[in-house]
Amino acid sequence: MPTYLDQDQALQTLAEMGIALTPRQLRRAAEPDAHGQRKLPFFRDPIDGRLKIERETLRRIYLERQVAAEKSCILINEFDM
Repeated sequence: MPTYLDQDQALQTLAEMGIALTPRQLRRAAEPDAHGQRKLPFFRDPIDGRLKIERETLRRIYLERQVAAEKSCILINEFDM
């Protein structure tokens, strides 16, 4: 079952993952840019009008970025020394 987070809850979830963002940083990631694109997939709740994001989507985005960074770095194998 999906769990939808508002911006404050998203900040708390990221903090639990060790990612310290300010409310302003998260707000900027949630707001559409000049092209109407958001850095994170927040959407307007049709009932209360507040921005929301699904908890596991937020967690997955950060995990995928971490995995991509690990794959793109040059690892030095201890046996190559």
